[in-house]
Amino acid sequence: MQLTEEAIKKTLSRVQDPDLKKDLVTLGMIQKINIEGRKVSFNVVLTTPACPLKEVIKNNCLEALEEDFGHTVKWDINMTSQVTTVRDATPVLPQVKNIIAIASGKGGVGKSTTAVNLAVALADLGAKVGLIDADISGPSVPTMFNVEGEQPSVKKVGDKNIIIPIVQYGVKLMSIGFLTPTDSAVVWRGPMASSALRQFISDVDWGELDYLLIDLPPGTSDIHLTMVQTIPVTGAVIVTTPQKVALADASKGLSMFRQPQINVPILGVVENMAYFTPEELPNNKYYLFGKEGGKRLAEKYEVSLLGEIPIVQSIRESGDTGYPAVMKNGLTKEAYMKLAETVARQIAIRNASDSKTEVVEIKA
Repeated sequence: MQLTEEAIKKTLSRVQDPDLKKDLVTLGMIQKINIEGRKVSFNVVLTTPACPLKEVIKNNCLEALEEDFGHTVKWDINMTSQVTTVRDATPVLPQVKNIIAIASGKGGVGKSTTAVNLAVALADLGAKVGLIDADISGPSVPTMFNVEGEQPSVKKVGDKNIIIPIVQYGVKLMSIGFLTPTDSAVVWRGPMASSALRQFISDVDWGELDYLLIDLPPGTSDIHLTMVQTIPVTGAVIVTTPQKVALADASKGLSMFRQPQINVPILGVVENMAYFTPEELPNNKYYLFGKEGGKRLAEKYEVSLLGEIPIVQSIRESGDTGYPAVMKNGLTKEAYMKLAETVARQIAIRNASDSKTEVVEIKA
């Protein structure tokens, strides 16, 4: 077969993205084909830097090309990425590609711990990430990122004061904890808390982001409604523990996003505290809070089980010291990195298959 750009694309049109179920050429992933004699280079632009199937796709390309052109051509395949989005450029967060809500039905299930480690893992995989701590009355992000006592700076843009977020571990951060004394209680009614969240969204210089995570408070409150009325949310991640009482509340949180007037896609369920593994017995698993509750919840609502995160002492220690568990080698890092890859894949699948999310209009 003659070595031309058209022939190369014809060959690569047989290679599918395993998640999106379409070929790489149709998806526009094959770019910058350069032919110099018997040496060919081109880019494969994946939908996320967190793609765990990178090597699979690369090998599939190589096999198809060698089948058609033989083994005398030197193929230089550069695997790169560009995070997908279904958001149109809007006045609110125009440079943010995906907005992800991290929610739970009840407190104490490790939702903030999951949000923090997911944000750091996505940043570690090469994505541009921001995190809003939307739990106005119980902010924990400053502690978990070891930035307690820090205050963001402010810049003037026209007549408006814009907050510059704190950056730690490669993640841009905003929390009410940066703006109030550490030991002071934030005793605000719903409208004041909602106003704070709107400021965190529209009055902060987030810049270009692939993913903006919003760590929501427990339950289904004013904050949740303010979020969906202010910005179009790409998808929601539901965090639960395996026990029955947590699953009952997680079901309510999941159902809220699925209400017709809200209609935010569910990316999947994270089962936190899925099992306990002692450090001295790494092959043993003890199911302290029940077994596979998150899996049953995901099956009931026909959504993905994004990950099962163990309960180990190092996760608690990491939260207290402000050094996220995903940054330490071992069982927890593997679990959170796998979770980040899975969430990124689900976002790419959602963007390829679903229509864009609209801002919610709820009449009183």
